[in-house]
Amino acid sequence: MPKEKITKRKVDAIKPGPRDRFIWDTELHGFGLKVTPAGAKVYIVQYRMGGRDSRTKRFTIGKHGSPWTPEKARKQAREILEGVRKGTDPMLLAHQKKQENQRLAFRAYADDFIERYAKTHQKRSWMDAQRILDREFKPVFKDRPINKITKGEIWRALEGMKDRPALCKYAHATLRKLFRWAVSLDDIQVSPVEGIKAPAKVEARDRVLTDAELRAVWLACDALDYPFGPFVRLLIATGQRRSEVAGMDWAEIDCDAGVWTIPGDRAKNGQAHTVPLNDVARAILDALGAMTSKRGLVFTSNGKTPISGFSKAKKRLDKQALALLQAKAAEAGHKAEDVILPPWRYHDLRRTVATGLQRLGTRLEVTEAVLNHVSGSRAGIVGVYQRYNWADEKRTALDAWGAHLTALVEGADRGANVVALADRRA
Repeated sequence: MPKEKITKRKVDAIKPGPRDRFIWDTELHGFGLKVTPAGAKVYIVQYRMGGRDSRTKRFTIGKHGSPWTPEKARKQAREILEGVRKGTDPMLLAHQKKQENQRLAFRAYADDFIERYAKTHQKRSWMDAQRILDREFKPVFKDRPINKITKGEIWRALEGMKDRPALCKYAHATLRKLFRWAVSLDDIQVSPVEGIKAPAKVEARDRVLTDAELRAVWLACDALDYPFGPFVRLLIATGQRRSEVAGMDWAEIDCDAGVWTIPGDRAKNGQAHTVPLNDVARAILDALGAMTSKRGLVFTSNGKTPISGFSKAKKRLDKQALALLQAKAAEAGHKAEDVILPPWRYHDLRRTVATGLQRLGTRLEVTEAVLNHVSGSRAGIVGVYQRYNWADEKRTALDAWGAHLTALVEGADRGANVVALADRRA
């Protein structure tokens, strides 16, 4: 095999042949260049582990071109050969690094974090953490090993969420937990999230939809179909949390008794919660039951996991709801372009239900019981000793809310026509 000092001029000038060609460096024994028939030029190092009687191995340093020049490749080859003399096989070391990088790849590591940590230590919120990682961070970090992700990269990812302050704060907390868990396993030495200031506490929202807005949102669900149309309507009919409704399972519903029992491990406060189903909610579920076998998740796109993609659905919902509000204004002789739909979130529907119950004369304790909200009248010592479940009062309150929805959607003159309201399901 030809030997000569490998230089850039020589590498650029060499032409491919019908077979692989090898040029061996005269300056460093074992360092060479391979030229393939296709014209690829690759720097290699040749070595033996265990003396002259052992098998010759060739290790690829990299292709000619940025970042590999003859000088840089020769320096790398020298370091590799020094390692060989000390008993380190570069091929075995590269294989171990590849395996380690695969194990520490962000997407796989995030899944591992959810399975091994979040599902145990965040029983009520692990699905939210999973959605944050899947939607916000996996597309950014992809399969980058977590020990290669920098503080700057995390900061920039969080900066992209500044227009969504609540999400940004939760995303920061989720990443902080993930990287602290990695530190505890000795997979990394220092968390890149440490030193990144947590976003400021999000001020409490007070957005409550007006009756006209609520009616428009309800009717706009016609444009969404399954699963999002009936999902949003059930949020409105029950006043329960988005994650609780999204994860609803047919096994939690007692159709004969007309109740939905949310198990403690799915409730935000960890307490099992019984939700009386008013006629509006039952009509929605009856319609869904007629479409399915009434087994597994009520709202799912793949039959295996709860629905996601809430933001996309809401954009369509907002567009349709605004069109309905503008059409209503035009019918009344007003300028349609003057009508707007102020920003709102799914959680605002829950606040709207609570406010509506208060307007209907429901006691505060009953409203909190309907929402499974442990605060105010149900907190502290009262929460310890007061164990009345308000079952009858909750049913009365939600029945009144259902009648209010019926009157709102169908018009006051048809307030008792629950069936007509239910027929507008999705």
